[in-house]
Amino acid sequence: MTRSSKVSRREFLGGLAATSAAAAWFAPAVSAEEHLPLVKPRALQKGDVVGLVAPASPVFEPSEIIEGKRAMEKLGFRVKLGKHIRKKWGYLAGSDQERAEDLMSMFTDPDVAAIVALRGGYGAIRILPYLDYKVIRQNAKILIGYSDITTLHLAIHKLSGIVTYHGAVALSTFNEYSTRYFMNTLTRAAAPGLVDTPSSALPMTFWPEKASALVKGPLVGGNLTLVTATLGTPYEIDTAGKVLFLEEVGEEPYSLDRMLTQLQQAGKLAAASAILVDRCVKCKPAEYKPAFDNTLSVEEIMEDRLNGLGVPVLYGLQIGHVADKPVLPLGIEATVDRDQACFAVSESAVRDI
Repeated sequence: MTRSSKVSRREFLGGLAATSAAAAWFAPAVSAEEHLPLVKPRALQKGDVVGLVAPASPVFEPSEIIEGKRAMEKLGFRVKLGKHIRKKWGYLAGSDQERAEDLMSMFTDPDVAAIVALRGGYGAIRILPYLDYKVIRQNAKILIGYSDITTLHLAIHKLSGIVTYHGAVALSTFNEYSTRYFMNTLTRAAAPGLVDTPSSALPMTFWPEKASALVKGPLVGGNLTLVTATLGTPYEIDTAGKVLFLEEVGEEPYSLDRMLTQLQQAGKLAAASAILVDRCVKCKPAEYKPAFDNTLSVEEIMEDRLNGLGVPVLYGLQIGHVADKPVLPLGIEATVDRDQACFAVSESAVRDI
């Protein structure tokens, strides 16, 4: 491992002391929530500069950074790498301050048109107090990623009032589906429209009798674990009147039960205008050593926790840890259709250049 990709404990704890004073966003502080008018970042153009950052976990192989860079270049963009993107401290891509610095630097860099997370993993929640949300609002630009990047979406959307985008990271599979939604959502000031449901998905509905067949509301959500982790913090998700979308991967049924119950008891599920849930890839009892001798299935848990809320629910989608990734813009209106068991992004997610 090279010296540039390794952070010692001393460096991690204090190595940035000399430089942190020069960066205002290094003082952990959270602005009070304001009801800010929604700001849409400008649309991307071919040839624009995309900033690549690692706000959560590091890559295992340094060559993965090159892989992520090439993926963005193949889409027609130039790439600027975060200063600390090669850093590694255990399961974190450098110290909290270094990762926050990279993100803030991309927001304030006038040459950077969009910010793409290299990968998820764990750790984005740790940098939230180090971000300057007013500066981010003043420099609104596209931020895209999923999984652990959920906490960045929720915090920035809530405290900066800008649209952020739940979608592919640089190391995602950019197949025809993912590329189409990446480009259609981020490069055109037009409503992306229907989110196609891949044939491998099996959507089902839990729909109250009194609810309209078409339900609308601004999108908000992300990874179930991270959405739940915001409860009780300044970054707590606001679901009132929103279309809440949730995705998860690799959790046991009882864990899904616990998190949905927590959201339910916090009033976050019943407050939503509608709920979209993906099919929770690889969510099943642990092999050989299940947590309990008997278990509910994922579908049984979803029906038990979500049916009867009085909120329209569309379950069994593909919106997270799957190859075919749509882009879901936080704060942008979505329309959920009971009869077709589908949903659409019904307004433009970016503004004209």
